[in-house]
Amino acid sequence: MNLFELKPGAPRQAPKRKGRGPGSGNGKTAGKGHKGQNARAGGGVRPGFEGGQMPLFRRIPKRGFNNSVFRKEYTEVKLSDLEGFENGTEVTAELLKQNGIISKINDGIVVLGNGNLTKKLTVKAARFTKTASEKIEALGGKAEVI
Repeated sequence: MNLFELKPGAPRQAPKRKGRGPGSGNGKTAGKGHKGQNARAGGGVRPGFEGGQMPLFRRIPKRGFNNSVFRKEYTEVKLSDLEGFENGTEVTAELLKQNGIISKINDGIVVLGNGNLTKKLTVKAARFTKTASEKIEALGGKAEVI
């Protein structure tokens, strides 16, 4: 980007002040019309409300299995992400978070076998993929399941 390519920003428009007299063009009913549900304070209906008719989401049959409440959500870490640590380091979830490799621990860490590892590390995680544990142990490191 060069200095001559700069353009002024979009002008900022003040919000419309509704219900502030006839001179504003938006006074009296403040653009809501006369009476009715949508003219009231907090007026309107919730999303999916169909005026008392049985709503669509209740008319359609529910099928299948949903385990979203109980499922475990793991934070994924690639082997190539562990390359930044020195030989003999004990890698834990807290250490990964401190170094900024992950932002959240969630229900635990899963180490994926993507990338290469050239250092001997002791990795502590909730889960390891088969290739990840093989690659770690091939270098003399340890893959410990917590």
